[in-house]
Amino acid sequence: MKKLKVAVADDEPLARERLSLLVAEAPDTEVTWTSSDGRETVDLVRRELPDVLFLDVQMPELDGLQVLGALAEHERPAAVVFVTAFDEYAIAAFEENAVDYLLKPYTRDRLQRTLARVRERLQVGVQNGVALPVPKQIAVRSREGVQFVRVDDIDWMRADANYVELHAGKSVLRLRETLTDLERRLAPSGFLRVHRSVVVNTDRIARLEPWASGEYLVILRDGTRLNSGRAYGEVLRSFARV
Repeated sequence: MKKLKVAVADDEPLARERLSLLVAEAPDTEVTWTSSDGRETVDLVRRELPDVLFLDVQMPELDGLQVLGALAEHERPAAVVFVTAFDEYAIAAFEENAVDYLLKPYTRDRLQRTLARVRERLQVGVQNGVALPVPKQIAVRSREGVQFVRVDDIDWMRADANYVELHAGKSVLRLRETLTDLERRLAPSGFLRVHRSVVVNTDRIARLEPWASGEYLVILRDGTRLNSGRAYGEVLRSFARV
């Protein structure tokens, strides 16, 4: 079962430890790292790409809202939960599209409700400890109606402002969704981000050719050539070792 990668950012050691332990009780989650200040959190989010970020509002260096402000749209985790002892930041938190606002002190049951909201945001369910299937098709809406695209038919995807271009064979469709959200949903189906604005179906990768400064040229089976980003070199090297 693929587990959700959870990060916990809180400047209080006991609060970090308690939240980490409670999150880890869920069968579909794992806490991959914790941090104690805002700048460290920004760096770790960019490097580790967590699915879920529990983010304390008040931290040194950068507060929780400033952390999100420092992250580009494509860098933000798909699900962010603000954690704080103060309720006056709730409106600002939801303006940042937070999944939930966890007010200290919280109970185990309250945290489980938060995780349920997280799963709903990520469209991942858990039943008897087993992750439910990811979507088999994507609905693309346009003026002409709704077109359904099989996930297995998608070759690669590119971010285009507030849309994602879906490349499936000779078809190019525009979906109003962020690339990050779509990547999270489809990652279990073998989709891999190779550039901050490009995600590919790994079944379509024919070969990788070294490029400048640790980058790669990703060549798909249909001949499409995509440049990787420098930050994704290790991701591709790990993929090549599988």
